[in-house]
Amino acid sequence: MGQVVDFTNVSTEGLESSPVAEALAGLRANEARYFKNKYDHTFTVEPADAPEAAEIIEWVARILREERDIAIASPPLQATVANVDGIRWAHVFFESGLAINVLYTLEEGGKRAVGFKLSEGMEPPEELAAFKWARQKSKLAGTIRGTYFVIKGAYWP
Repeated sequence: MGQVVDFTNVSTEGLESSPVAEALAGLRANEARYFKNKYDHTFTVEPADAPEAAEIIEWVARILREERDIAIASPPLQATVANVDGIRWAHVFFESGLAINVLYTLEEGGKRAVGFKLSEGMEPPEELAAFKWARQKSKLAGTIRGTYFVIKGAYWP
């Protein structure tokens, strides 16, 4: 059983090695609040070295590699996957403060995209420098910068 992310009492547990641990914890809590409010889903993360997390991390890395030839330089700290309303949502949180989510609709022809979010205080990593970033405010995470791309291929694991 993984760690339930509490968005009321934000904790840096599992993220302590990040130079922006507080901001990354806020970003993780922001995701947890979204899933609780939208889908009544409890957001639970696994350490990156857990077998369940390793599968998620590899699936996300494969999509990045095959779609855009992107390899994230920062080590992953935690990952999670949720299957809600016919959508597989994978999240990976990296030591640098980067969070990646994959929205993968299970039904053929549905929405499929990769989203990138930067914790407050983090600059875009070199491997994502070509993207344009939008800003959004969050009570839990401060200013989040985000971008995304649409997935064209099929990547059901």
